[in-house]
Amino acid sequence: MASFVLARPCRLAIRSVNVLNRSVRIYTKTGDKGKSSNYAGQRLLKDDAMFEALGCTDELSSSIGHAREHCTEIGHDFQEQLQTIQCDLQDIGSNIATPRNTASDERLAQTTFPVERVEQLEKWIDDMDGVLPPLKNFILPSGGKTATALHMSRSICRRAERRVVPLVRSEAADREVQMYLNRLSDYLFTLARRSAQLEGKTESIYKRPG
Repeated sequence: MASFVLARPCRLAIRSVNVLNRSVRIYTKTGDKGKSSNYAGQRLLKDDAMFEALGCTDELSSSIGHAREHCTEIGHDFQEQLQTIQCDLQDIGSNIATPRNTASDERLAQTTFPVERVEQLEKWIDDMDGVLPPLKNFILPSGGKTATALHMSRSICRRAERRVVPLVRSEAADREVQMYLNRLSDYLFTLARRSAQLEGKTESIYKRPG
């Protein structure tokens, strides 16, 4: 769990500086029996729905990091947006790891996920949509290495959203987390199209066989 707690400095660097100044061991052996702790201190089996959701958002961040590297190589100017999103995903991890229906008020306040981050994604989507050609066909994952990497992140994002839905339904995670992941998949789809456009790549469209 250390990675999710330490992730908070992406947004809360000043408040978390004391955490960063501590030396943290990479391995603790406390999970060798198949259990780990959430941010409220509860010991849960590692196949718990909460850890499944955490794993999906972690995988999503890794895939976005991979896509970012392609963006850097090409010279696209949206690397900073993707890095911001990775920080958002770390904060989402903190929210998921802090059950909203059992954690202390202090922990809840530290890990609330604000709706303003959803609104930021919507602005980025609208900005890109304004310069893209109208969508008239189903787009297959294509359009160059950067675009296909972003499409891969989009599909992982959809899975992460599905894993979060039960947590939101049981009031264990904030609804804003689910909203963010829903909007993020739209952002990644739109960014993939924009990437293909900037690189002059052709997107493949769905054609009914025969």
